[in-house]
Amino acid sequence: MKDDFVSKGRSVSDLKAHLVLTTKYRRKVFDAAMLSRLHEIFLDLLIKWDCKLVEFNGEENHIHLLFQYHPDLQISTLVNNLKSVSSRRLRQEFTGVDTFYRKDVLWNGSYFIASCGGVTVSTLRKYIENQDSPKE
Repeated sequence: MKDDFVSKGRSVSDLKAHLVLTTKYRRKVFDAAMLSRLHEIFLDLLIKWDCKLVEFNGEENHIHLLFQYHPDLQISTLVNNLKSVSSRRLRQEFTGVDTFYRKDVLWNGSYFIASCGGVTVSTLRKYIENQDSPKE
């Protein structure tokens, strides 16, 4: 269980985020080979950002990333890097990707991200409420 935590500087954390990226116009672009390559690209990029890829999957027009990160990371900067680098590499390596778009843009301009953890909010709330607080 200790391996699930990230220790950096004076803090120990266990922060995870669920990121969903969709293709521009939700076009069905990805095949199995592209998704496999995206998995490798995201794995490599997250390591460079001192993050850990927990889970990856996708369909023809979107992908899901679950990753662990440290609290000093600026999520929006990471997401922009993930989108730009993965788009560039995929367009370089797979010739058919460019035919779908005019401005060399693979991803939709927006994205979905949600924080997530190992327990539900209600479980955590009960745990905090049931702390043995000092009595008056």
